Amino acid sequence: ARLKANGLRQVLFNAPPGDWAAGERGLASLPGREAEFREGLERALAFAQALDCPRVHVMSGLLPAGVRREERLALWHANLAWAAGRAQAAGRTLLIEPINQRDMPGYFLSRQQDAHDAVRAIGSPALKVQMDLYHCQITEGDVAMKLRHWLPTGQVGHLQIAGVPERHEPDTGELNHDYLFGVIGELAAQGHWDGW
Repeated sequence: ARLKANGLRQVLFNAPPGDWAAGERGLASLPGREAEFREGLERALAFAQALDCPRVHVMSGLLPAGVRREERLALWHANLAWAAGRAQAAGRTLLIEPINQRDMPGYFLSRQQDAHDAVRAIGSPALKVQMDLYHCQITEGDVAMKLRHWLPTGQVGHLQIAGVPERHEPDTGELNHDYLFGVIGELAAQGHWDGW
């Protein structure tokens, strides 16, 4: 009601990430937590319907020390495939987001390539990448070229920004957002991005 009264729309929120206070940052790659992951996703989709929110971000989780990412990849893909199917049935888009290791050490997904590989492997139109230019700059840099490479794939479902390096407002810091918005606008004008 507040959104409607103010002419606003909720466009994204996170599905339950597990026990945040205990340090959990998502369940999608955690063995033995599949039932909790599914219950949380179903609850998130119900909230998304009530809010008329088109997108739900699913956090991937942390890798414990000594565990290789490859050991959890099949489970992560299976959870995402199931969740994407449920999201598609609900008319929503499921998002995965590469998050930098400085802010979230041990996070399962940090690189754009890995996120896009997962989207391709799962092959659901309801699974896309949440491309956060803040995380992208810290992890990989070369943000304008990353936009030029990834937006035309059709696999980016949401863009986020913040100032780098302190995650402050985007009017200060090392990223030139005016320039980056120009790149995004150029790609949109060429039909390579429809996320405006």
